[in-house]
Amino acid sequence: MSNAVMIKKTTLDFLKKLSANNDRDWFLQHKVQYDRAKENAEDFVDALITKMNQHDDIETPSAKKSLYRIYNDVRFSKDKSPYSPRFAGYLKRRKPALRGGYYFWIRPGGSRIGCGFIYPVGMDLQRIRQDIDLNYEDWYKLLKSKSIVRNYGAMQGDKVATVPRGFQKDHPAIDLLRFKQFWFEKNFTDRDVLADNFLHEVNSSFKAIRPFFNYMSDVLGTNANGEPLG
Repeated sequence: MSNAVMIKKTTLDFLKKLSANNDRDWFLQHKVQYDRAKENAEDFVDALITKMNQHDDIETPSAKKSLYRIYNDVRFSKDKSPYSPRFAGYLKRRKPALRGGYYFWIRPGGSRIGCGFIYPVGMDLQRIRQDIDLNYEDWYKLLKSKSIVRNYGAMQGDKVATVPRGFQKDHPAIDLLRFKQFWFEKNFTDRDVLADNFLHEVNSSFKAIRPFFNYMSDVLGTNANGEPLG
């Protein structure tokens, strides 16, 4: 029998009910169930941080610092639902040396993890494209590695509509140069989430992206000549 912290069925059940009854009166009437579900999610994330720190350096100190609020900010949103029926959050790697971040969503019928660079600043995006231009064969080899393909399939992310400024449309890696985001996702079924090995699976899947993160940390910490920045 596994001793790993598990996501409880009552946690997913609460989120399902919240999705069907997304109003303040219902939430207040079921605040005890919410508190229990949140505690379960926090226990899971705290255990995940402990596991991640065995092979990475996570700056996020605790689940309380990691988890997003369940309360929606509806001031500027068309969706006026007061709650977001999921437990989601992120884990920061210790910067500036370690780049990239880990994200997770526990949501009935839509649980997933994500990792990568979702909004790279202009200077970082320019440096990444510079490296793709010079070392695109290394990029293709890395993105086709068994661990990344098995866990995440292909890299995702928004792209520029045509050709990024400064590059030619016939560049051999124009498909990579068009990326503005460098993102990987993996989906989990409710059955996966409730399994006693879910914590292991999330940790293992996050670990699988490390070759990409290691490469990007090297790229973003150096100039085109491989010299350390600053």
